[in-house]
Amino acid sequence: MLVALFEWLSQFYSGFGAFQYLTLRAILVILTALGISLMFGPRMIRALTNLKMGQPIRDDGPQTHLAKAGTPTMGGALILFSIAFSTLLWSDLSNHYVWLVLFVSVGSGLIGGYDDFLKLKEKNSKGLASRWKYLGLSLIALLAAVYLYATAKTPEITTLFFPVFKDLQWQMGWLFIPWSYFVIVGTSNAVNLTDGLDGLAIMPTILVAAALGVFVYASGNVKISEYLHIPYIAGIGELVVFCSAIFGAGLGFLWFNTYPAQVFMGDVGALSLGAALGIIAVLARQELVLVIMGGVFVMEAVSVILQVGSYKLRGKRIFRMAPIHHHYELKGWAEPKVIVRFWIITIVLVLVGLATLKVR
Repeated sequence: MLVALFEWLSQFYSGFGAFQYLTLRAILVILTALGISLMFGPRMIRALTNLKMGQPIRDDGPQTHLAKAGTPTMGGALILFSIAFSTLLWSDLSNHYVWLVLFVSVGSGLIGGYDDFLKLKEKNSKGLASRWKYLGLSLIALLAAVYLYATAKTPEITTLFFPVFKDLQWQMGWLFIPWSYFVIVGTSNAVNLTDGLDGLAIMPTILVAAALGVFVYASGNVKISEYLHIPYIAGIGELVVFCSAIFGAGLGFLWFNTYPAQVFMGDVGALSLGAALGIIAVLARQELVLVIMGGVFVMEAVSVILQVGSYKLRGKRIFRMAPIHHHYELKGWAEPKVIVRFWIITIVLVLVGLATLKVR
């Protein structure tokens, strides 16, 4: 929005031309999203508390969680608003990738928000039926995948690139559509499963979004992408602004979500943030690197799959409770210890993912 204004003003004063630089706009969008979160966070918490939008707590979970009963949820709406508003403010709105990531993230957030609302509307409600929730997420992901496939102007957009091995590639053709669908929906649900402890999901999301910002910046620059042997995707660099918005909004939310949390993000936040990471990785052609950097999300999702599969096939559980962060709680780890250790793991994995830029 402001990009067009400053571009027009630059003809009268050249200093306004500085706002065309992605690096400057990335800084400004972080500060904008962070400011919005910090400014409106307390007001949203009070409003959610007054509306009695308290998070229901499972009776079969760790007993320490019973004290969390009544903590307001749906705080992810603040994250989503901060991201969308700051992105629209500082992005080049003529870039179709910006609109695509907003469509996927906001659309997934609306589905998650409706699910949260149904859970809170009636006591003991399980919310939106799983089949309808996944149908909605699937529809959004498929629309995004089909759009990308139909508008692909270069073969790189539908090619799967393997990290480390610069010459190992797979032109997927139409298989790009189900692959992209799987990445977007899978990441969305993986982040949702991770969101079970105070600050556990938001910090890895912040870190992975920051790293993806590095990838989209490099892929959107002809010289840098050629030097690093990564695919050049024209226009993808503008998503640095979106990644920075996630970073700023996430930090602002963490201010209130850190242990002991004053507010939870709910499905409206978890599903939208996960879908956002998934679509950005697809656009940057770094899906496999996302698996590395989002290893904590993968671990959480796999633990649930293994737990359910083992119980159905063998009648036995592998973990004391799934997702796996609850397993460690039931082993006696204090909640802050689980959270910080998972953060440390994410930092290491993100550094490994970033290293793949040079190790080729």
